[in-house]
Amino acid sequence: MSNLNLLLFGVYPYVALAVFIIGSWARFDLSQYTWKAHSSQLMSSKGMRLASNLFHVGILFIFAGHFVGLLIPESIYHHVISTSGKQMLAMISGGFFGTLCLIGLLMLIHRRMTNPRVRAQSSFSDIMILWVLLAQLLLGLSSIFFSLQHLDGSVMVMLANWAQYTVTLQPMLAAASIEPVGLVYKLHVFLGLSLFVLFPFTRLVHMISAPVWYLGRRYQIVRQKG
Repeated sequence: MSNLNLLLFGVYPYVALAVFIIGSWARFDLSQYTWKAHSSQLMSSKGMRLASNLFHVGILFIFAGHFVGLLIPESIYHHVISTSGKQMLAMISGGFFGTLCLIGLLMLIHRRMTNPRVRAQSSFSDIMILWVLLAQLLLGLSSIFFSLQHLDGSVMVMLANWAQYTVTLQPMLAAASIEPVGLVYKLHVFLGLSLFVLFPFTRLVHMISAPVWYLGRRYQIVRQKG
């Protein structure tokens, strides 16, 4: 196993996770006002709802699919589906929801880059994270075509082993598991880990915020008669 492979897929996941946790905590503690989606809908609402809905529906299903597909051991899912069947299901569902997400994301990028009011309100991180998400999404969709070359699910098993060894704190085994897979998969995994690094410094933080305290908040009087 090469030292670079160990560094990128054995060590880097824990660095990314540390930055994600510590960075998110620090931002929430020190700069709560910036902890929001920074919606630009007030600047221009044209096409915003459709683009946002397509993107969010697609990415939520993709995230759930990755979570289930990578972290459920073979010994569990083999009770209901074979490895090759699981790969086919992942390719079909991932392709469908990935396409929905891609359409929504391209609409959001076009809106942010071409609408003068939205562009003027956008920060560097707002624009950068959209392009990074696009690159990651294209890598994920392109991996479907590479997966057609090995429908036995062997690569999917290696990627799942990498994820499971990583979360069980076995970096050497994790790095060894992912070393044989193709470049497109490694780029997809590496960029996915890098999104955890970027997460605390972008608008993505709104993903882990749920305004549950609103339910118990007292009414705020904004205007009083008389």
